[in-house]
Amino acid sequence: MNWNNIGQNLLVWGAQIGIKVVGAVLLWVIGRTLISFAINLLRRGLAKRPIEPTVINYLCSTVAVLLNITLVVAILGYFGVQTTTFAALIASAGVAVGLAWSGLLSNFAAGVFLMILRPFKAGDVIQAAGILGTVEEIGLFVTTINTLDNVHTIVGNGKLFADNIQNFSANPYRRVDLVAQLNSRVDHRQAIDLLKSQLSKIPNVIESPAPDVEILQFTEFGPLLAVRPYCNNKHYWQVYFDTNKLIREAFGDAGFPAPERNILVRESMNETNRGDAFARASVH
Repeated sequence: MNWNNIGQNLLVWGAQIGIKVVGAVLLWVIGRTLISFAINLLRRGLAKRPIEPTVINYLCSTVAVLLNITLVVAILGYFGVQTTTFAALIASAGVAVGLAWSGLLSNFAAGVFLMILRPFKAGDVIQAAGILGTVEEIGLFVTTINTLDNVHTIVGNGKLFADNIQNFSANPYRRVDLVAQLNSRVDHRQAIDLLKSQLSKIPNVIESPAPDVEILQFTEFGPLLAVRPYCNNKHYWQVYFDTNKLIREAFGDAGFPAPERNILVRESMNETNRGDAFARASVH
């Protein structure tokens, strides 16, 4: 047995292993440095956009995990390890997790888009997914809404994002839609002028645009007026109820008669009866 040859082979083998270990360490250090640089660059770029910090953290963490996995696979390949099997296992695991968490992932994706696109924010009054209320919190998977009757409601972001979203707080003012039924004998011009002069006195009704009062349609009772003041969304119900009271009190104080059905028909019948009576009296 030639111990000199064995010793030389061991030295050569050790040198090769040492060089590979040093190379792997350098590759790891350089790779980690580049990954940190890329993540910081990504974070600074996203921070300049109107994106929630939670979303930025999740995106940066996801990218960091993927890059680190790629770095480890690259180091294993540098040592001569077959990485095809690892890639197949990672892909299979990803598919399995995706199928198992499809609902959660759809909610997560929708939550990310909600935070990036910002169709609404916490404190806004919205109607979406059949829910009307005030947004309390926008999470990555669910959104919490307090309904108008103070019910704590949690809605999946996937369902929320897939539906039409009405944001009642996005604009500076909102129109209150009400109607006022007139008796057919009431002068509609007098009623319109009366309401227009009184609507501006209701608290929180804005001056511009001015309240609208016009004939909406004609009914069997008489003209139906559309009464539409404008206000900020947070004062909507106060203006709604105050306007209803104003209509009742203003018409009552003006002495307008209550609406009656088929008034014109009854008057026509009365005139016909009076004509018949006059004809009978003439004959006699």
